[in-house]
Amino acid sequence: MPNTLEALFDYLKTRFDDEPKPRPHIGEAMGCWLYYTAIAEEVPILEAAMNTTTDKDLQHILKDTKKLALHQMQTIEEFMLKEGIPLSDTSESKPVSNPDSIPLGVKATDSEIANLISAKIATNIVMCATNNSQSIRNDIGLMWMRFQSEKSVLGLELKTKMKERGWLKVPPAYIPPGAPIQ
Repeated sequence: MPNTLEALFDYLKTRFDDEPKPRPHIGEAMGCWLYYTAIAEEVPILEAAMNTTTDKDLQHILKDTKKLALHQMQTIEEFMLKEGIPLSDTSESKPVSNPDSIPLGVKATDSEIANLISAKIATNIVMCATNNSQSIRNDIGLMWMRFQSEKSVLGLELKTKMKERGWLKVPPAYIPPGAPIQ
């Protein structure tokens, strides 16, 4: 699916990205800085989670999530440097460690890890939509559309796995006042 998305966004870029490029306005620059910081800080969290779980499916999802975060981070970092937007300071990577050496009172459960990553992906999707809606430049808007689509596909994969494992936290059904009781 990501290759299909890549082809779509390459096409859109040729159709809608032929305008002159003024400097990014302050909102576009701030959106880039915040998103870069958010995904840069996500990487050490993902590494810590990979050091915590022994679940093969969750490890696979965490690796995919980290791979996407690094790809998006590289893309936005190159854009920011080209446009003169300063990069934020970020946390260091975590070394690989043995999940069995973590005390049980400290170790996050697989459900906790999956829900944390799910919330992080949802937040990233909202950030991309917000940044896209504030973009004047088409190339910046297309970048946010691409990032949002990539995160959405990843979120769907995670949600499917969370449903299978019983990790998904589902709110109660809404029953409006006066609705027939079933």
